Amino acid sequence: MALEHVMQKSVPTFYFIGVTTSKSSIMNVFPLWMKEMGYPDVVLQGLDLKIHDEADVYMRAVTQIKYDPKSVGALVTTHKIDLLNAASDLFDNLDPYARLCGEISSISKRGEKLIGHAKDPISCGASMDDLLGDGYFGRTNGHVLCFGAGGSGISAALHLINKAKPSDRPKRFVVVNRSQGRLDHMQAMIAKLDTDIEIEYIQNSDPSINDGLMADQPDYSLVINATGMGKDTPGSPVTNVGLFPRYGIAWDFNYRGELDFMHQALAQREERRLIVEDGWLYFLHGWTQVISEVLDHDISPEIFQQLENIANMVRPPMVKGLRR
Repeated sequence: MALEHVMQKSVPTFYFIGVTTSKSSIMNVFPLWMKEMGYPDVVLQGLDLKIHDEADVYMRAVTQIKYDPKSVGALVTTHKIDLLNAASDLFDNLDPYARLCGEISSISKRGEKLIGHAKDPISCGASMDDLLGDGYFGRTNGHVLCFGAGGSGISAALHLINKAKPSDRPKRFVVVNRSQGRLDHMQAMIAKLDTDIEIEYIQNSDPSINDGLMADQPDYSLVINATGMGKDTPGSPVTNVGLFPRYGIAWDFNYRGELDFMHQALAQREERRLIVEDGWLYFLHGWTQVISEVLDHDISPEIFQQLENIANMVRPPMVKGLRR
C-alpha cells in the first residue's frame, strides 16, 4: 500500500472500526474517559465498513494507523477476522490470543511496530465472571448454548475452557452458526486445546430449529446471542415462541439496536424465572481493555469503576427487567 494514500491527522486519533459506529454510546463516553484519564487531546473517529468488506478497504484502514504518527490505534468490532486476514502482513506482532483465534480487536503501536491483540477473551471473561459468580456450573449443572461462532462466541468458549476450577466449567457447550466456515474455524482452533467440555458445533440458520435446541437445554443454562442480530442485522436467532431454559440466563452481547433476543427473554422473565443481561458491561470491558493497550495506560479495578460510573451517566436508558 503506497504511503501517499495515508492522510496525516492533525490531532491524536483513535479509530473505531465497525459497522454503525455513530450509533455507539462510545461516541459520548470516549471524550469523558479521555479527560478523566489525562488524554483530552485524543479524539475518536468512527470508520464504518461493510460486513465482509473488500480486502483493500481493510488494508487502507490498517495502513493509515500504521504509518500516520497521529493515528494512535484502533478498536475493531465485527471485522476482527476479515481485517486480520486482509492486512496480516502489516502487523509486526500478534498476541497469543490473536494468533490462536485468527482475529484482532485491538490495534496498537510501540514505536514503529504495529501490534494486534485479541482482547475479547479477556473482556468477555470479565463480564461473564461478574454475571455468573463462582462455581455457577457446579451449583446448577446448566449448559451453554451460544448463537454465533464469530469472535465473541469464540471468546466465551475460550474463557470457559481456561477456567481452572471444574465448577466454573459447563459440561456441554453448544455453538450454532449460520455459515459452516466460522464453525470450522472455531473447531480447528479449539481442537488445539485440552478441555473436558463437550463442545458441539451446529450449522443452522432456521430460528425454529434454534428454538428446539434451546428447549433441549437443562434448567439454569446460559443462552448467548453472539450473532450481532438485533444490532448489526435485523432479527433474532430464535423465534417469539422459543422457550428459554427455566431459571436460566439469557445474555445478549448487544446493548443497542432493536435487541430482539433480549426482549424475547424479557417477555419470559417472570414465567421462566430468567436472569436477562445485555451487553453493556461487556461493552465497557471491551473498550477499556483496548484503550489500556493502545495508550499503554494501566486501568486498575478502581479506575475501571470510575470509568464505569462516568459511562453510566450517559448510557442509553436501561430496559426494565435487566439485572442492573
